[in-house]
Amino acid sequence: MKHRTLRLLGSLLLVATGVSVTGAAPAPRPTAPNPFDHVVPAPAHAAPGEHPYRITRGTYIRVDGSREARRVGEYLAGLLRPSTGYRLPVTDRGAGGIRLRLHQGPFGAEGYRLDSGPAGVTITAAAPAGLFHGVQTLRQLLPAAVEKDSVQPGPWLVAGGTLQDTPRYGWRGAMLDVSRHFFTVEQVKRYIDQLALYKINKLHLHLSDDQGWRIAIDSWPRLATYGGSTQVGGGPGGHYTKADYKEIVRYASSRYLEVVPEIDMPGHTNAALASYADLNCDGVAPPLYTGTAVGFSSLCAGKEITYDFVDDVIRELAALTPGRYLHIGGDEAHSTSHEDYVAFMERVQPIVARYGKTVVGWHQLTGATPAEGALAQYWGLDGTSAQEKERVAAAARNGTGIVLSPADRVYLDMKYTADTPLGLSWAGLVEVRRSYDWDPGAYLPGAPASAIRGVEAPLWSETLTRSDEIEYMAFPRLPGVAELGWSPASTHDWDAYKVRLAAQAGRWEALGIDFYRSPQVPWPTA
Repeated sequence: MKHRTLRLLGSLLLVATGVSVTGAAPAPRPTAPNPFDHVVPAPAHAAPGEHPYRITRGTYIRVDGSREARRVGEYLAGLLRPSTGYRLPVTDRGAGGIRLRLHQGPFGAEGYRLDSGPAGVTITAAAPAGLFHGVQTLRQLLPAAVEKDSVQPGPWLVAGGTLQDTPRYGWRGAMLDVSRHFFTVEQVKRYIDQLALYKINKLHLHLSDDQGWRIAIDSWPRLATYGGSTQVGGGPGGHYTKADYKEIVRYASSRYLEVVPEIDMPGHTNAALASYADLNCDGVAPPLYTGTAVGFSSLCAGKEITYDFVDDVIRELAALTPGRYLHIGGDEAHSTSHEDYVAFMERVQPIVARYGKTVVGWHQLTGATPAEGALAQYWGLDGTSAQEKERVAAAARNGTGIVLSPADRVYLDMKYTADTPLGLSWAGLVEVRRSYDWDPGAYLPGAPASAIRGVEAPLWSETLTRSDEIEYMAFPRLPGVAELGWSPASTHDWDAYKVRLAAQAGRWEALGIDFYRSPQVPWPTA
């Protein structure tokens, strides 16, 4: 896994900077390169050319003079070296090969252009994130064997032509629940690498819930040491030290993902209530909880110590988080009266702003008054009541941004079929086509298209304890959600997509990613 991760790191960094790969020796044997129409997410514009570029033993990775370009170039070299067996020196001299360059153009913050032909490959972007995303496309244009950590026979061909690509939405997220079951820093990093391949740019970490508190807070130390000491089923749990959390943030940033931390409140707070009796209205701490029920816990909205607690937690977490957003939860607060819920959100949202962050909350936040600039994350179903949908749509018309996570479409913990050994089914069964075959821009009645900030695929962990289980539930649905967030609506077509999705199977196998072989997808045979 370490070699695979290093190789992936190399390819991603190559893109973010401006890199060139130069080569001259002939390939061992001719073969057809991966076509442009196998890339996921689908590029905005693609014009195939006639002749490919060939990476050979004489190839150089050429970068501009910037530190970012050098870092990405080294990353790309680290990705390619194990499978090709080539030296692939990284240099800022010469011409030709694979070149990554930063240059002003119509790319936005994350877009890029990829030009490929016999003389070389050039990825151009206005910002490093665009170069990074272009590198992900380059990876997919190379044979799946490039992901392996031992020398493969090649040849290493990149299809000729031009791609010009910009994302549809700025929020393309994935949420990982580390509260129901705890996942280590290395497990989170592995998932980050997988997200990056499909141009996901937000990692939402669900850091607290009834079953576990997962981030160290110096001013309230028992949150982590006691509140984090168990998990669903009664296992040992765990928590991130501040150094651990900083490492996750750093690693995510190196792959151009922004970490969005979540402290769920006023409900889903039993781990905190068990840690500090004063946070309970009656002053009595409940026992730690290892089940899976929801809606039974609540911070005491009428006690001033509650807001001292929230201020301390948000202050310390905001100081660790360079990103713009902080998620305050707000869902399933069934044990909090409506009046207390509204009063709580009126007190808590300004605290988030005080520490320089923008509020994100689950869509129940719209039952109070969302702060100016806040985002509401919609997790309802197709069958959610028209009244509830209209409440969210009305908030959108009043300026609240919407991130779409409909549970019966993109909750990655939902079972594929009744026979799926992992996951839950309260939102229904979610096969691959259902998770892909909808349009975020037209999903929520009454919400202006301009209010939709993007999509996010949550993965709750009641039934998940290992990386292979995360992967089995995320793949093959996650790439489809990534495509909904990145690609123009005009490219969305299930019949075409399922063929592109099937072409990803060899890459997942090379990377050691477990995945569900949905009968809806025409997977290649051995």
